[in-house]
Amino acid sequence: GDIVLLAKPVTLTEGDRVTLTTDVPVATDGTSKPEKLLYAVSLPPVHGQIEHINYPGVPISSYSQLDVVAQKVSDVHNNSHGAGKESLR
Repeated sequence: GDIVLLAKPVTLTEGDRVTLTTDVPVATDGTSKPEKLLYAVSLPPVHGQIEHINYPGVPISSYSQLDVVAQKVSDVHNNSHGAGKESLR
C-alpha cells in the first residue's frame, strides 16, 4: 500500500534531548502491521543526532516503529549554537 508519514517539528535548545513518541513521527503503509515499519534517517539533525536510548552518544541511521512506541529513540542536541525546530526527514 501507500506509505504516509506525518512528522511534526521537534524544538530543541542547546543540550536538549527529546524522546520521539508517536506524536512526532507517525507512519502507515496501509497494512495491519505497523510494527514492521522502519524509519531511515535520510537527513540527520543539523545540530545533533538521532540516538537509541540504550546506546547514548552513538548516532543511528534507522529505527523501527516499535522503537518509537517503546520511546527508545531520541533526538539529541549537541550543545552547538543554533537551537531551533527540526523536522524528521
